[in-house]
Amino acid sequence: MIIFLYGEDTYREKEKIREIIDRYKKIHKSGLNLKYLKNFDDFDEDLKQVSMFKEKKLIIVENPFSDTNFKEKFLKSGKIFLSSNDIILIYQEGEINKNDSLFKFLKKNAACQEFKPLENVALKKWIIKECEKYNVKIEPAAVIKLVEYVNSDLWQMANEIKKLASYKFKQKIKEEDVIFYVRPKIETDIFKTIEAISNKNKKIALNLLHQHLKKGDSPFYLLTMISYQFRNLLIIKDFIEKNKPYNFILKRSGLPPFIIKKLYILSQKFTLLDLKKIYKKIFQLDLEMKTGKTEPEKALEIFIAQI
Repeated sequence: MIIFLYGEDTYREKEKIREIIDRYKKIHKSGLNLKYLKNFDDFDEDLKQVSMFKEKKLIIVENPFSDTNFKEKFLKSGKIFLSSNDIILIYQEGEINKNDSLFKFLKKNAACQEFKPLENVALKKWIIKECEKYNVKIEPAAVIKLVEYVNSDLWQMANEIKKLASYKFKQKIKEEDVIFYVRPKIETDIFKTIEAISNKNKKIALNLLHQHLKKGDSPFYLLTMISYQFRNLLIIKDFIEKNKPYNFILKRSGLPPFIIKKLYILSQKFTLLDLKKIYKKIFQLDLEMKTGKTEPEKALEIFIAQI
């Protein structure tokens, strides 16, 4: 039997793999016939070996689509694998070319499940169900705010829910809890834009900006986030110029240590005067956008191009 799991939602894909493994272990107690293989030679050899416990094997093959040698050999021996009594679990993370010969073979002959990113109602239901694992309930407004902050990244979503549940054990998670405890994903994405600007890579910075606008992010909110990050950079740079030690900066800035570390590195790429000029430009840009003197999207593009 061949099971084929694939898709961009690697969180639910990994959960499914764990579910299959747990079910296998309950039936086959020895655990000696559970194999993780990454090349065809080991895979072929393992199938040929006879189990001393007369157990079915569970052979797990990780991301084989990038291995041309594996694909070619697997397809040549495909009929043998189909007739095997063992369980062959193949999983591939991310996007797959639907015209790939291995993909076509597996779609036709394997038990397949695709994991697309959850959206809308399905994503909200998943959040509610995930909260129930930790004996907490979540109000509808909090669910909407979580989706707004995290989008469909279930790895981050699961971590945020776990964190919220630890603070609200056997209570209801409210919108204000999400606002207080959860860092919006857009902040992380905006930081990438700031990094690109710091590295003088305007092409990447503009591309990241366009991705935000394409997703429907408000230009005004984007400018607010850019302003926030440059304000932090200015604070860190000012401390550095005053020869303040790193531990002092950690205590006085009020920012998380991992943010301080990133800002500390980025601040080396600007002079204090540069940061003051950029911060002044942001204020001017904000005024022009709010008074209608400049089209918001175009204003952000010009801002990045001029830095």
